[in-house]
Amino acid sequence: MTIQWFPGHMAKARREITEKLKMIDVVIELVDARIPLASRNPMIDEIVSSKPRLILLNKADMADDQKTNEWKHYFQSLGHKALPIDSQTGKGVKAIPGAARELMSDKIDRMIEKGMKPRAVRALILGIPNVGKSTLINRLAGKKIAKTGDRPGITKKQQWIKVGDEMDLLDTPGILWPKFEDQQTGYKLAATGAIKDEILDFQDISVFVLKFLSIHYPDRLMDRYKLESIPEDVVELFDEIGKKRGFLMSGGWIDYDKTAETVLRELRSGKLGDVTLETPER
Repeated sequence: MTIQWFPGHMAKARREITEKLKMIDVVIELVDARIPLASRNPMIDEIVSSKPRLILLNKADMADDQKTNEWKHYFQSLGHKALPIDSQTGKGVKAIPGAARELMSDKIDRMIEKGMKPRAVRALILGIPNVGKSTLINRLAGKKIAKTGDRPGITKKQQWIKVGDEMDLLDTPGILWPKFEDQQTGYKLAATGAIKDEILDFQDISVFVLKFLSIHYPDRLMDRYKLESIPEDVVELFDEIGKKRGFLMSGGWIDYDKTAETVLRELRSGKLGDVTLETPER
């Protein structure tokens, strides 16, 4: 299955971001801690070029802690500052303005040397759809400013948001790229909910998820679905899960659609435990 999704407003957002960059001190890039590489838009490196970067590993509460720590060190090795956060509960969010200001320290020092009073950090926040950007902005602002929802593509236009006296934040629509060079990226994004479900084949995505979990988190599958072992054949695994959940149709056939949807919903809700679907490149 080929997964692509690039609404017109995203192309417009890319142009607008490029135009606003000269006003920006720091770029805050929000990624999904469960898929930190797949949830990074490769266009961002090209668009923001040499601007200081703060990478926020959001939804860290749903990711494998050990893997999140590996990703933090990976991004730091690239010269970026990285913080694990959870925008839903607010964990780690208070550290963001200070981290952004730290990235702007050279510019602040130059202002002070010239006898100027340092101003608030002007930060641009970027992230793909449904990575939790609007929820984070509302946390930072201390009130509901950005629209939130469990559907990707909620934010449609740019807006400036004041974060206390420390930071002025420019929100942007979530941006996906026109073509995923690696279809594994598309599967990971689909599995975690970054792409609209209406265009997905749930069975196809669930096969990807079950194959990955069978190799990397077999105990999670066995515990959740009360399995004595993990069948090597993914169809047999579907059958076992469907039987355990009672997803049977007339004639005793397994309802694969219902089984596939259940696997995806339970992965996204954290019922399959803290799972990270990729590890840093070596």
